[in-house]
Amino acid sequence: MAKAGVKCHVELNIKLCPPSPILFRYMPLTFGNSQLMIKIFKYFEELQCFIVAPQYKKIAHDLGLTEWNEVVWIGRYFTLDNDYGEHWFDNWELREKVAEKAKALGFDETDLLIIDPDRFKNEKDGPCHSAGERTNFWKDVLQSLELSLETIVSEARLQNAERQLNEPEEVILDLENRIASLVASGI
Repeated sequence: MAKAGVKCHVELNIKLCPPSPILFRYMPLTFGNSQLMIKIFKYFEELQCFIVAPQYKKIAHDLGLTEWNEVVWIGRYFTLDNDYGEHWFDNWELREKVAEKAKALGFDETDLLIIDPDRFKNEKDGPCHSAGERTNFWKDVLQSLELSLETIVSEARLQNAERQLNEPEEVILDLENRIASLVASGI
């Protein structure tokens, strides 16, 4: 739960072409004595897959972080900060293999996020580990993955600023109010 206390001031500096940068100033985020962390994934052993954790899924939706799923932007960080990462869970053939079992357990197949170990290797200088070892490693990483609310909000602001430049009709005009409500709610 967030409590009044520590204030974090966030600034976003976006470099544009032509050269001059635009500086956006935002209201400070106020947290308790520790930084508020949000769990991103929930793992289901019986399906050997993840779904987006419900709390984070709602936050991502409210702050405009949902592309084809809520973790696309996170995947970009995991793949050397490039667009290849947005495809880290493009694995429809793996979902089809567990679709019936998922449906029986009450899951929508399109919500399943399954680790494909081949998406976590390259042929340039490796791989150094087997597919099974990569699967186990990424399962552990994603099960423990939490992001600070500050990081999530920063990404929402960045994406909203990019929308303002490229897709003005998609801008979330009340983003700062949504952020303030989220912080005030204590999650």
